[in-house]
Amino acid sequence: MDGVVQLGPLALATDRLLAVGLIFLFVLAMDRIALRAGKDATRASGLALAAGVIVARAAYVVQHWAAFAQDWGSALAIWQGGFLAWAGLLAAAMVIAWRMRPPRAMLQAVAVLLMLGATWYAGSALLRPAPRPMSALPVLARLDGTVADRQSLAAKPYVLNLWATWCPPCRRELPMLADAAEKSDIPILLVNQGESAAQVAEYLRKNGVDGAAVVLDPAAALSAATGGKALPTTIFVDARGMIVATHVGELSRAMLESELAALSPAKE
Repeated sequence: MDGVVQLGPLALATDRLLAVGLIFLFVLAMDRIALRAGKDATRASGLALAAGVIVARAAYVVQHWAAFAQDWGSALAIWQGGFLAWAGLLAAAMVIAWRMRPPRAMLQAVAVLLMLGATWYAGSALLRPAPRPMSALPVLARLDGTVADRQSLAAKPYVLNLWATWCPPCRRELPMLADAAEKSDIPILLVNQGESAAQVAEYLRKNGVDGAAVVLDPAAALSAATGGKALPTTIFVDARGMIVATHVGELSRAMLESELAALSPAKE
């Protein structure tokens, strides 16, 4: 799948891998600078890294205040993604300017930070998958045995979430997605992969999850058609029938709302 690196059963988004790699390079570069500058520089580089990560996450939470207000605990779920890079870079630069001495070491550190920040913005833009056509949807059944109306999605934006009851991150995000599907003007289909109606219905009943948006894909045909071998995978399709965004892994309400806003007909 575009935008994803598959390592056996593990799927990692390329932009996240880029971020991790750049943070690692930042740590290495700061260690080299600190070796020449002394222990004060070592403390400053550690503070800069911590401040950058914390402020980048906090700024994202503030930006999406309404979404996080519905579940403040999710603000700590940093594995879901959601950081404002420019805010983190600014915070790290301020800490470096404040704490790192001598001035030569401070200037070197700021230069490294600016270079890595520019690499992040350029690299993430290049790694963003281009829109691609969504394949024809397979026959999807609702829990009551009726066939979902695929024609109702024609010339409309919609969202597909591929999930299974055995998948821990799927189980964590499912109640939020079911709630969002009930309220959203854009159709959100929660497409179970490879399980029977009885299995899915029993899981939903035990966990108090509304199954109105749940449909069944017993042959996991959508996973095969879209390359979404890792679960959960959420696919955003615009009114032209193009996949414009794919999120592999657990999805936050804030990220879902951002992608839904981008799919809105007013944005087309």
